[in-house]
Amino acid sequence: MSEQNQEDLVSELELNQYIAARVKKLETIQAAGINPYPSGPFLKEAIADVIGRPLGEQAKIAGRIMRERVMGSIAFFELKDESGQMQVVLSKKDLAESLPGVDFDFWTANLDLGDIIGVSGERFDTKTGERSVKIKELILLSKSLRPLPDKFKGLRDEETKLRKRYLDILYNAETRDLIYQKDKFWNSTRQFLKNHGFIEVYTPVLEITTGGGDARPFKTHHNALDMEVYLRISNGELWQKRLMVAGLEKTFEIGRQFRNEGMSAEHLQEYDQMEFYWAYANYELGMNLVRDLFRHVARETFGTETFVMNRHGARFEINLAKPWERYDFNETISNLTGINAATAKLEDLVRKLDSLKAHYDPKGINRARALDALWKWCRVKIAGPGFLINEPLELSPLAKRKAGVPGIVERFHVIIAGSELGNGYSELNDPIDQRARFDEQQRLRDAGDEEAQMSDLDFVEALEYGMPPTCGFGMSERVFAYMTDRTVRECQTFPLMRPI
Repeated sequence: MSEQNQEDLVSELELNQYIAARVKKLETIQAAGINPYPSGPFLKEAIADVIGRPLGEQAKIAGRIMRERVMGSIAFFELKDESGQMQVVLSKKDLAESLPGVDFDFWTANLDLGDIIGVSGERFDTKTGERSVKIKELILLSKSLRPLPDKFKGLRDEETKLRKRYLDILYNAETRDLIYQKDKFWNSTRQFLKNHGFIEVYTPVLEITTGGGDARPFKTHHNALDMEVYLRISNGELWQKRLMVAGLEKTFEIGRQFRNEGMSAEHLQEYDQMEFYWAYANYELGMNLVRDLFRHVARETFGTETFVMNRHGARFEINLAKPWERYDFNETISNLTGINAATAKLEDLVRKLDSLKAHYDPKGINRARALDALWKWCRVKIAGPGFLINEPLELSPLAKRKAGVPGIVERFHVIIAGSELGNGYSELNDPIDQRARFDEQQRLRDAGDEEAQMSDLDFVEALEYGMPPTCGFGMSERVFAYMTDRTVRECQTFPLMRPI
């Protein structure tokens, strides 16, 4: 047997012993007439509020026991709630008996680290000056049957931290703060858009055809209607544009979307996304609004507009407050690779990709996919902040053509630290052009491109009623991950994990 297997076996034996001992204590508690899992309520005060309270005042707090120390007729417990930690002191002379035999000795014998208790008593300072609560009454709110990590091996690696996220959050202030920061991130996004006249809407997650992106969807069966449906790959792009047809002028949605693709530091299969649609605007106005949105969210969430982002093997120092650059698609590729992306044939693009050792999927390769792969090779060399503009029509089946410039659309991507952190464009509102582009996307799907967009003739019919000029934009929680200099997976509260 290997050392690792021996260690795992010992750990499992220790764990079983810990649990068995705690179950016995649980039975003792129940035999004393105490419910170890009462329904409540326990009207507690926040520890952060109580810890600064004047001496002698009454306090009522609750939390998890994180430390314990028994010294004769006095016991010291460190309680932790969401707001902070504080010491509470149990003594034989001060504790009132709630039930016969439920006294100081009973509690010190049957309480463990991890138990959640509520206490009432008086604010006082110990001889060492530690701010504490002298316990008069104690109630058990939840008996812990498993030992906390500091009593049993700890969280040993990153996978364990992700798999047992609740323990990582309990012990790791940085992980807990990420949850609060993410709340600020999306709420500041929401408030910015509302302050600019946008209303929040909610569109379907289950769709008959997916729209609004180039991605492989998740497929499932709708039992009630006996038909196949897909989980959305965008936050209601085609639905929100239907709302533009309906006469709404500024809408947005923040919610979950799903893409059945590979996993990486920047990509997951389910993640939070925001998309807005702005009638009577174009991509120029959209870029200005997006720049201001990024700056606002950065200030509100992190109190700064400057960040260090370690991405693609490089260190980027980003200042969102400085003027944002513009990067022309064809010019950027030409400057960095020497190939004319506007005129190059598919075989030339593939040859260039091979010579650069750039990643691409040869299955279903076409000119659009080759151009996209070539751009991605170039993108990682651009720090930003700025916008990619003048993108080819082949990559943008939902964007409006740029007047006077054949083959180019009014589309923009936010470029920061070598990555695309948002996508927007002047929306295509010509129903005849839209139908033709859907037909071309269908041809690509038939040729093996599983990420080509599905044809949605119902949406084309909506456009035939007339949609005003509109700018749309979407960004995901990848923006938050970049601002925190973490992977997207680290920033999710409960990332999907393979069963063990």
